[in-house]
Amino acid sequence: MIYSTLLTTVASTSPWSTSTAVVMIVCNLLAIAIGYYAIQKRGVGPSLPVEVPAMFTGFGIPELLATASFGHILGAGAILGLSNAGLL
Repeated sequence: MIYSTLLTTVASTSPWSTSTAVVMIVCNLLAIAIGYYAIQKRGVGPSLPVEVPAMFTGFGIPELLATASFGHILGAGAILGLSNAGLL
């Protein structure tokens, strides 16, 4: 009986589509922009192995991992919120 009650309380999410991908990409870009201005000591760790635009000077692997992780947390919350609101 408890199992059937739990099944009815699980939030329904939208299936993976281009709109959910766009929401995740926007959240990651927002997190990278926030992290670029919020991280005080950039470039302390190893640098990225690829060429980056001049705007991201000193933006290394630790900063990229931190901001991408934050972006995925924001994206998961946004996708769950938008799908529960019926907008996604």
